[in-house]
Amino acid sequence: MSGNRYIGIDGCRAGWFSVQFDDHDNYSYHLAENSGALDEIVHGANSALIDIPIGLLSEGSNRRECDVAARRLLRGRASSVFPAPARQTLAATSYEEALQFNRQATGRGLSKQAWYIVPKIREIDSLLAANPGLCGGLRECHPELCFWALNSEQAMQHSKKTAEGRKERLAVLDRHHVDCRLIYEQAVGDFLRRDVAHDDIIDALVCALTAKLGYGRYSTVPGVPGTDATGLAMEMVYWSG
Repeated sequence: MSGNRYIGIDGCRAGWFSVQFDDHDNYSYHLAENSGALDEIVHGANSALIDIPIGLLSEGSNRRECDVAARRLLRGRASSVFPAPARQTLAATSYEEALQFNRQATGRGLSKQAWYIVPKIREIDSLLAANPGLCGGLRECHPELCFWALNSEQAMQHSKKTAEGRKERLAVLDRHHVDCRLIYEQAVGDFLRRDVAHDDIIDALVCALTAKLGYGRYSTVPGVPGTDATGLAMEMVYWSG
């Protein structure tokens, strides 16, 4: 690839799956086993959007504004956005410990769904702490919010885990980039489903497409994002054309 690079990243069982575009519509996709390998992929990219919470609350009963705003916009798919865990949970070694830390910090419990992604959040948090230059270039997004924006601000009707949901999302991607279905089909053939699920590929695709189409013109929820105790933005990025 040459020139500007735009990357979309989604966590998967085998690590991190990413799709990359350039300004000439060349594309590639990669499976990084860990954040170190992911760092090599995103290094020097113009923009990289990742489906993982980045800025995290450390105290207070309020939820992250970006989580609340995204749920409000995603009517019918609001459950796809769950409250991000508090920063203290990154030190936990068990769900019970994370639950305790989250309650101490925010007064709220912690869903099992949120706990399952804590290791992934920890990985990216450590990556950003070790590479301050990535901050601002590697930004949080949510695939369902990206699809909402690309679909004339209409949420998807079907779960991404179903054949109907995959068909629906691929149709949206097709309207914005002619190669998305081809990329999806190639990646499905190249990776075992136990390593990279079909919806992981679709999520990385919409993040990459958002990174390319929206570069320099992104919208965020909330409109003016706050920062967490470490200075990381608490936001979700999208592009609506």
